[in-house]
Amino acid sequence: MKIIVPMAGRGSRLRPHTLTVPKPLIPIAGKPIVHRLVEDIAGVLNQPIDEVAFIIHESFGKQVEEELIAIAQKLGAKGTIYYQNVALGTGHAIMCAKDSLSGPAVIAYADTLIRADFDLDTSADSVIWVKQVDQPEAFGVVNLNSDGEIIELVEKPKEFVSDLAVIGIYYFKDVAVLKNELQSVLDNNIIHGGEYQINDGIKQMMAKGMKFVPGKVEEWMDCGNKNVTVETNSKMLHFLHQDGEKLISKAIVSENSTIIEPCFIGENVELKNATIGPNVSLGYGCKVENASIKNSLVQNLTVIKNANLDNAMIGSNVTFDGNFTSISIGDYSVLE
Repeated sequence: MKIIVPMAGRGSRLRPHTLTVPKPLIPIAGKPIVHRLVEDIAGVLNQPIDEVAFIIHESFGKQVEEELIAIAQKLGAKGTIYYQNVALGTGHAIMCAKDSLSGPAVIAYADTLIRADFDLDTSADSVIWVKQVDQPEAFGVVNLNSDGEIIELVEKPKEFVSDLAVIGIYYFKDVAVLKNELQSVLDNNIIHGGEYQINDGIKQMMAKGMKFVPGKVEEWMDCGNKNVTVETNSKMLHFLHQDGEKLISKAIVSENSTIIEPCFIGENVELKNATIGPNVSLGYGCKVENASIKNSLVQNLTVIKNANLDNAMIGSNVTFDGNFTSISIGDYSVLE
């Protein structure tokens, strides 16, 4: 089994955080988004992963590539890097990894997280992972026949088709079939919204009578912008806490401070006269003094003093003093 992960660009909606760290590598509950996604997919598949292929922009750099290869290796899989340097759509991104498109595979876009527990129907030609939603008109949805098979993909339906939204994770019994259809999409210059889309390849497979079925996930968590990323961090902390995962490092220094779980607190964090939590992630090496932080995500090696923070997202190597009189703030920063 292979996992193919198109990672697109850095993510403009999460600036300034993504100016230095690509969005899929932003940590959620102490672990990069893409790392959690790949692990969660591997858990649902419940079978050995042979290869994880990442499609990235070449500007991500060698350090990011090494981190991605390490994610694959932790699953006992080979890690492969492909480049998509021009944003020409989901179908084009997948075809950038065409040398890895053979055999059974899952394709997953790296800006969402899931919680799922279902048996993968490996008899189907494809499984499209879906989530039941309250406002299906805002999503791409699947249309099912009386046998529960997917017969159509409908983008933002004005009239009710179903409430099962496509979340951007797909299983293919032989991904080479999709590869052939996407090659046809490219060769015939089939474009929607100015881009080559995976849906056009899937629709051609459906037109040839291939069997598509839904796989329903319990939770679908977005990391598109700051507010939803902080919310996703909070949800993930609750799930991991319920699972009994140890989220607070033993290698912290705490003086006159309180931790309200669930929280992730990384190694070598120093707390002094602080209240942390609930729903807070503090990356390694952070220092918090005379401060209260809740419902927030803080990356690594950041210093926070004299602050009362709620619904905050702070990057790495930041110094934030709530008693500031002199500030230096770069592009895309927001103080509210």
